[in-house]
Amino acid sequence: MADLSLAHLEAFLEMMSAERGAASNTLTSYRNDLEDAHAFLQGAGASLASADSEALRKYLQDVAGRGFAASSQARRLSALRQFYRFLYSEGMRGDDPTGVLDSPKKPLSLPKSLTLESVGRLIGRARSEADETGNEDDERIGRLRLLALIELLYATGMRVSELVSLPASVATQDDKRFLIVRGKGNKERLVPLSSTARDALSRYALMRDRQPGAEDSPFLFPARGASGHLSRQVFARELKGLAARCGISAKALSPHVLRHAFASHLLQNGADLRVVQELLGHSDISTTQIYTHILEERLHRLVSDKHPLAIAAKNST
Repeated sequence: MADLSLAHLEAFLEMMSAERGAASNTLTSYRNDLEDAHAFLQGAGASLASADSEALRKYLQDVAGRGFAASSQARRLSALRQFYRFLYSEGMRGDDPTGVLDSPKKPLSLPKSLTLESVGRLIGRARSEADETGNEDDERIGRLRLLALIELLYATGMRVSELVSLPASVATQDDKRFLIVRGKGNKERLVPLSSTARDALSRYALMRDRQPGAEDSPFLFPARGASGHLSRQVFARELKGLAARCGISAKALSPHVLRHAFASHLLQNGADLRVVQELLGHSDISTTQIYTHILEERLHRLVSDKHPLAIAAKNST
């Protein structure tokens, strides 16, 4: 490594340690990434200290060509940006060559979901267990509570934090066709309830007050913990247990997966993306657009099945 580049790199690492308190592992990563960049640049007749945007772009293309994941490519670019911003702020360079470089695109991470058949098995098992007679009150309440939780979650797509903290007044409101959910930023939204969710809620409500301290609790799903309501962790554990009992992989299931199933199944059956955005409580449509792959598949099927030319082609075969 050329002396000038070495001196600049050491000055950068010293700043990161002294002024920003970077951990030793972070400093090691910066050093390794920047030394790797300089090795490539030297081979191309440049150096880390003097490289321009085009030389750095070729380096990042080389990193991608070596098979590094998009996240690793992004980390290399981040190290370069930090380094050149330091050189610019210290007057060691008059420009920042990374300013025009684009971050590598990460592959779309699709949310886990469940098939309609799997959701049906899950709810069917919860319902059959809730129908069992001869159980002690505590056990029966637990089964009715689990059924109500699953039915409410799949019917509304609520966040699990919104679900477990629902107020007790939900069980006694006059119009049970809808719920008012208080979400992020204390914003309220109206979500409809299915008939099976209303039935599960009513059945649980009849037994709710038999739990110790439940009568005075402001929460629909009271608990003795600090929050006063059922924790997300307890619900997740009970959900995984139910999954195992009906032959669904517990690893593939969580309350969040049920929320995704709610959105996915609505879109698969023709719901508008804006409607799903409102039901999920997303403030920005871009958050909901993770599900556009479902819309694309549906539109492809629609054109394949309904377009006159596609129909004619099928009839001619």
